[in-house]
Amino acid sequence: MSGVMKRMGMIFRAKANKALDRAEDPRETLDYSYQKQLELLQKVRRGVADVATSRKRLELQLNQLQGQSAKLEDQGRKALALGREDLAREALSRRASLQQQVSDLEVQHQTLQGEEEKLTLAAQRLQAKVDAFRTKKETIKATYTAAQAQTRIAESFSGISEEMSDVGLAIQRAEDKTAQLQARAGAIDELLASGALDDRSGLGSKDDIQAELDRLSGGTDVELELQRMKAELAGGPSAQQQAIEGGTPGSAQQPQTQHRFDKQ
Repeated sequence: MSGVMKRMGMIFRAKANKALDRAEDPRETLDYSYQKQLELLQKVRRGVADVATSRKRLELQLNQLQGQSAKLEDQGRKALALGREDLAREALSRRASLQQQVSDLEVQHQTLQGEEEKLTLAAQRLQAKVDAFRTKKETIKATYTAAQAQTRIAESFSGISEEMSDVGLAIQRAEDKTAQLQARAGAIDELLASGALDDRSGLGSKDDIQAELDRLSGGTDVELELQRMKAELAGGPSAQQQAIEGGTPGSAQQPQTQHRFDKQ
């Protein structure tokens, strides 16, 4: 059972793959790939913008801390000038704490700036690849469309396309049906001429007297032709002429003999 199921699964996958291959349009696949690359490029640009935003926020914090540090330094100097060494020490102590925060933020700022530069460079490279892919995509699509049109034209000329094949079959069926009708009409004419079928329309029918006359006329023609051939075989044009006229050499002298007997 496992072997049968495995074979059925293979057959199903093969048929599904063939159906998908028939339904796949390379132009649609290229457009889909290009769309995905644009989405990836958009994500990279959004990442660059996010890193730049974070860097800008750190810069604002650094500026703020540096301003506070400068203010504390000025306060410490004024306190020291007024003889308030304790107050000056407190101001300088707060300034030292701010300086540590400034140092940490500067490290983070440098890190973010490096990431921003990397992402910017990656976005530029990806943009170049997307532009190149777009150009290649359009070239491939144009080539595919031209090849498809050329193939359809060639198939139409050769008659192997589905549309032309249907037209060819229709023409063949029409020719076969026409030939069948012509053969049937010819067969019916022959049967009517031979008398095997009756002409019930009454247009081409003959009465029995005319049919008998035609038959006798045909027989007379045959007898005359037979006498002509006998005369030719018997010996000469005179005999042929006599045979055609329907008489014999002795028949022409019979009236003279009878006349001689009458005179006696």
